[in-house]
Parts: sequence; C-alpha cells; structure tokens
Amino acid sequence: MHDAQPPGPNPGQRLSGAHDTPNHDPQTDFLQNFQNELSNGRQWMERAIVLAHAVVAGLAVVGFTLLSDGAFSLFQALYAAWPWAVLLWMPLLTGGIVWLTRRYAPGAAGSGIPQVMAALDPMLPPGAHRRFVSLRLAISKIGLGAAGLLAGLSLGREGPSVQVAAGVMQNAQRWLRPGSGIDRQALLVAGGAAGIAAAFNAPLAGVVFAIEELSRKLESRSSGLVLAAIVLAGLMSVSAFGNLSYFGVIRVPRQGWDMLLPGLLVTVTCGLLGGLFARLLIASLTGAPSRFNRWRARWPVRFGMALGLVLAVIGLVTGGATFGAGSETVRQMLAGEEQAVAAPFYVTLKFVATWLTSWAGVPGGIFAPALSIGAGIGHNVAQFPLDGATSLAPALIAMGMAAFLAAVTQAPLTAFIIVMEMVDGHAMVLSLMAAAMLASLISRLISRSLYLALAEYMVKAVLGPPPDTVTTAAAPASAPPRPCADLPRR
Repeated sequence: MHDAQPPGPNPGQRLSGAHDTPNHDPQTDFLQNFQNELSNGRQWMERAIVLAHAVVAGLAVVGFTLLSDGAFSLFQALYAAWPWAVLLWMPLLTGGIVWLTRRYAPGAAGSGIPQVMAALDPMLPPGAHRRFVSLRLAISKIGLGAAGLLAGLSLGREGPSVQVAAGVMQNAQRWLRPGSGIDRQALLVAGGAAGIAAAFNAPLAGVVFAIEELSRKLESRSSGLVLAAIVLAGLMSVSAFGNLSYFGVIRVPRQGWDMLLPGLLVTVTCGLLGGLFARLLIASLTGAPSRFNRWRARWPVRFGMALGLVLAVIGLVTGGATFGAGSETVRQMLAGEEQAVAAPFYVTLKFVATWLTSWAGVPGGIFAPALSIGAGIGHNVAQFPLDGATSLAPALIAMGMAAFLAAVTQAPLTAFIIVMEMVDGHAMVLSLMAAAMLASLISRLISRSLYLALAEYMVKAVLGPPPDTVTTAAAPASAPPRPCADLPRR
C-alpha cells in the first residue's frame, strides 16, 4: 500500500515564474505582444517622426560637408591665382561673418559642442535651450561655418555638425505628444551622437561621444534612440561618400620596445600643448580680464578683421599650410609626402591660427585642426635621430592625433576611437588608447575641460549673476567684462 501523496504541483511539471496556467502557449504570448505593438498607431507614428528626423540630420551633415568642401576649394582657387589677395579677402570676410553671427545667430558662434552641452543643463529655465540648439541655429551654423572655410580660417566642420544634427533632432519634439516617453534630452544626445558619427564616418565614436561628453551616462530608454539615430545618419554619410576611412588605411609597422621612447615623447608633448591650448581658449572665450578681451567686447567686428589679417599673414608665411581644417595635410603626412611639412614651424603656427580663429568668434570647430596639430607633432618626433623612429612615422602620427585631441577635449575614449576609425587603425588599439589616456591626464593638470568650461559659462550668461550679487555695490574698474556678445544673450 502506497503512502498518500500530498496535494500540490507535480514534481515533474515545468514551473514558470510568469504564468500560473499549465496550458500556457508561448506562441499565444508572441501573437498577443505583436498585436499590442501594432495596435498603438500613435506610438508608431512618433517613432517614424523621430527616425525621419534622424535621416534629415544625416542629410544635413552631408550637405554641410559638401558645402564646406566646396567653399574651401573656392578659397584654394583664389589663393592659387592671387596669393596676396588673402590680405584683403580674409579680414573682410572674417569681419562679415562676425557681424552676421552676432546680429542674427549669436548661439551659432564657436564649436557647437558646448552649446549642446549647455542645452542639456537642467538649470536652464523653460525655453532657454533654444538659444543654444534649434533648427534656425542649425541652418545658420551650416551657412556661417562654410563661410569660415571660404575665408580660409583654421576651423573644422565636425564639432559644428554636432550642433546641426542636434538642432534637427530636437525639432522632432514639436510633433510628439507630451507623454510620448521621448524627451528633449534624449533627442539632443541622439542628435549630437549622430552628428559625430556622420561627420567622421565613425559610428562607434558617436556612441562613446554620447556617453562621455553629452549625457555622462546612457539610459536604457534612450539607448535605442541613440543607436537608431547613429545608424540612419551614418547611412546617409556612407551613401554620399562611401564606406571609407576618413584618412584611408595606414600601414602600421611592427610595434616593439623601440616605439616606447618616441611614443612617450609624442604623448607627453601633445598632453602639454593640448592642455595649454584648452587653457588659452577658455581664457579667450570666457571674457577673462585682459586688454584684448576688452577690445573684443567693445569692437568685435574690428577685432575679427584684425585677427583675419594676422591669419592671412600666417598663411602666407607657411605657404598656405595653415589655411582650412588641415585634413589634406594629415593625409599627406600619413602618405609620407614631403610637401606636407614643407612649412617651417607648422605645429606652432597651426596652433596659433586655430586659437586666433576661435577667438575671433566665428562659427567653427577645432576637431580637425586639433588632429592636424597632433599629426604634425607625431611627424616631427619621427624625424628625430631615434632608433627606428622614421619607420614608425605613420604610427606616431596616429598617436599624435589621438593624444592631442584627447588633451584638448579631455575625452580620451572619444578621441582614440575617432582616430582608430578614421585611419582603420585596429592594430593600434592599445597604443592609441594609452596615448589618449596619458595625454588627457597631463592636460587635466594644466587646464579644465574645455567644452565643460565653455558650457558652464554659457549657462551662467543665461542665468545671470547669483541673487546675492545683484544688490551689491558697483564692480570695481578691474572687474572682468560682461560675457561677450557672440555667446547667447537674453
């Protein structure tokens, strides 16, 4: 006689934490979920709106690229035909760009990355983010940024592409219902990431840039939006320019202990110069007390024209090497062409030209010029009488690009991934990573984070002085001037 079994589930029966019925059918669940997804037509319409804006953002970056390349080609034709005409052309066009920017689009001045970071600041009052990122500013950025390259200024289009794409993506919010679950911050981060991905044809860099620079974290609810924006914007870039590396494919030599000393020299030099460059830009663009900044605040157009004349002289001295973003010079360096470094003191003069261009207050980025400066440092070190340094030139140039960009932006992950994707340098992952990390660490000892400092300055310009300083006595004569008008004002 068998013992009676206690009531309860059969020990051999399959247990499920989600279903209590033994006749549960997974196929029924799938069909139910599929039906629920399709039944929410409003949600699918909103997704389609956001994805359409991602496509438009990619097309906007492609159009910006084509317009910028065409503008700089016209400048090169002018310079080739009448070299001395730049002494008149550059000051006049620079002054005109400064006037147009301050008059019609003050939020378009500068790189564009600090503006997106400022628009993400939670302290901004409602509606104030439109002073930093909007569809109107995106259109202005495209036109004025291309005009800067038509003037031959030392600037790039990659940083401005972040503000352009973010402005397009943010415009999607006006078509979404308040409870859609897609907020303005998510659209801005997705747009900024898509701008980097499309500008450099570097999708991984877009993801890392979104995490490292814009959001400081990537929430699960917005990660899909970021990836979708990067994919669609990247597809627009690939469709227009092909699936090619920005600087082609470098020939990476064997990397051994003979690379330690020249690589360390490149990294330390880039860290020191990059930190100095960031410190100069922060002091120049935040209205630090100085005679020159007082002149800039009082006569901004004349100040821009004066800097345009200085930039024209520097360009003539270097045989045109400091004009434009410098991408062609980097390609020549990687190819080992001698004319790439025919200009004496290229690194120093490109450094000064990029700083003065930013100080003038024109719309334009520093990513591409920073890469060219870093490449020049790597090329110069490769010419030193060190064992095997000459044969390591392509690797040292790539390390210089990653190190200097990381030092200027203090975003080492973004910097090394951008360079790795731009030169198809997967064989140099560890070298590029080490160079970017060390250079960024050295830069932090010299300067604050460039983009973060500029973003904080812009936000403070909107919020005004703290309440306890409003009722104080008038500031002494030595007090710093009011924020420059080329940054967003009330």
